[in-house]
Amino acid sequence: MMIELLFKGERKEIYYNPQQFPFVVGDYAIAQAEKGEDLGIVNQIGSLLERKKGEAPIRNILRKPSPTELAHYCDNRRREFDAYQLCRRKIGEHNLEMKLVDVEYQFDGQKITFYFTAEKRVDFRELVKDLAGIYKVRIELRQIGVRDEAKRIGGFGACGRKLCCSSWLKEFDPITTQCAKEQNLPLNPQKLSGLCGRLLCCLMYERDFYKEQAKKMPPINSFFKSNEGKGRVISYDVFKEMVVLKFDTEKVEKFTLKQLKNFEYIPPADSEEDGDDAETDLEADEL
Repeated sequence: MMIELLFKGERKEIYYNPQQFPFVVGDYAIAQAEKGEDLGIVNQIGSLLERKKGEAPIRNILRKPSPTELAHYCDNRRREFDAYQLCRRKIGEHNLEMKLVDVEYQFDGQKITFYFTAEKRVDFRELVKDLAGIYKVRIELRQIGVRDEAKRIGGFGACGRKLCCSSWLKEFDPITTQCAKEQNLPLNPQKLSGLCGRLLCCLMYERDFYKEQAKKMPPINSFFKSNEGKGRVISYDVFKEMVVLKFDTEKVEKFTLKQLKNFEYIPPADSEEDGDDAETDLEADEL
C-alpha cells in the first residue's frame, strides 16, 4: 500500500508502507529521505496513488513518531525561524541580490534547505560556506520561481478559496493574456494577476470550453440583417449561447443562435479582422 505524505511548503511525496502501519489521513509518519529521515503528515492513502506516482524511486515509511520525536519536530519549526533571520542577515553581508522565501529543516537535522527567488543567477558559494560553518550540517540553497514562492507561502485568492498552487496544482502551465482575451475578460493586470504577480492559473481551467463555444459564435463586428434592420454583433454569452446585436437605430437586443439562423449573415470587413488579429498577437506575450 502506498501513502502520500505532505511536508512543509506543500511538498508532497509518495511512499510505500511495507510494515502496514495503520495510518489515517492526518497522522504523522517518519519516512526515508535522500540522506536520513524526514517527518510528514499523511495526505492520501489508497490505490489512486498508483496514477500519481512518477518515475522516481519510491522510498519507505519507517515508523510512527513517538511523543519525543513529535516534540523534536516542533523544535525544528522554531529553529527554522532563527535560521531564516540569520540567513537574511548573511545575504545582506554578502550583498547578494536574492530574496529568501523559506527555510526547511529535515526532521533528523542532517540537512537545511533555504528557498529563495532571484531575477538572475546568484553566486551563493560563500553564503553556503558561512551557513555550513555555523550549522555543521548539509546546506542546500534552492532557487525557485515566484509561483513556487506563492505555493510554499500559501494564501487565499480573490475567489475566497485557498490558492490552487498550494492546495492541488502540481505543475505550472504557461499562461498568456490570450487566455483572458478568449474569455472576454478585461485586460486589467490587477484583476488578472494572482498573489504571485503572474497571470491567474485559473485562466487555463475553462479555456477549452470557451474556445469550443467561440467557434459557434459569429465574430465581433459581423452583421445580421433582420426585419428590424442591420444589426452589428457587439458581444455574446458563451454560457447562454446568446448574441447581442446593436442596430442602426441604437437599439440593442439579444438573440439565440437558433434565432440568428433566420437572419442574413454579413461577415466583418477584412480590415477589421486584420486589426483584431494584430492586436491579439501583441497581447499574447507570456507573463
